[in-house]
Amino acid sequence: MVAQAKSIDLTSPAQLKRLLRRHNFRIKKRFGQNFLVDRNILNKILEAADIGEGDAVLEIGPGAGTLTLAMAQRSARVAAVEVDRGLAAILDEVLEGHPNAVIVSADFLGLDLPQFLADHFGKAGVKVVGNLPYYITSPIITQLLLAGPQIERIVLMVQKEVAERLKASPGTKDYGSLSVFVQYYTEPEIVAHTSKNVFLPPPEVSSAIVRLIPRREPPVDVPNDELFFDVVHCAFGQRRKTLLNSLSDCPALGLSKEQVSQVLHDAGIESSRRAETLSLDEFAQIARAVAHKR
Repeated sequence: MVAQAKSIDLTSPAQLKRLLRRHNFRIKKRFGQNFLVDRNILNKILEAADIGEGDAVLEIGPGAGTLTLAMAQRSARVAAVEVDRGLAAILDEVLEGHPNAVIVSADFLGLDLPQFLADHFGKAGVKVVGNLPYYITSPIITQLLLAGPQIERIVLMVQKEVAERLKASPGTKDYGSLSVFVQYYTEPEIVAHTSKNVFLPPPEVSSAIVRLIPRREPPVDVPNDELFFDVVHCAFGQRRKTLLNSLSDCPALGLSKEQVSQVLHDAGIESSRRAETLSLDEFAQIARAVAHKR
């Protein structure tokens, strides 16, 4: 079995299928399991993450280990978090002879992430890679961006529509609270779009590789993060409403309609505008005006 592991090409659909059959493994739709089987896309992920010798890498959802093995072969230190314990034997075989890669059986969203990073990598800067299940992409990105400064780079395979939301500009249909959140904490970039055929089995949606570079400082001046995002979430919470109505109807701000009208006036923002038209700087102007009103 070890000889098979050393020679296996996990980007070959035929070889991957044989590996899964040998372990009597059935792909589970509930975990969003779609395994990468394309060498070109694999290389694009490695290049986007700039994986090299000695790098500390957190991988989310290694699946059958295609990306894990490639990073281990580059002599990176990899801690891969996999929720499906049924993949343990497969990953043990694939990673045979690579002690620099460890598999942690856990639900990523249940981790104390700062503690996890400290336990596995000490104080070293960490790169994050992952092929994310579509149904939990936003919570995972949120957890990563709130984990603190130890994370230096994030490269993820996500649903195409999600990728477009992360990079969206004000005034476009894809722009929303997730766009503001990600652009506040990072500089997002769509590295490449991928077809459904680079996965086994092919998913029902198209995907894209995104790279998020965490900012050292916020791009706008705000009183504090909490108040800024209260304003953002209130504004987008009822996005069909004008700012005057959406902000005055939000308990998190606790302002009357008259007070909101004054806040928007002070911020230089027309009260008839809607959330999707505001830039990060304009949300920050409102947050500063709310802080002054309080």
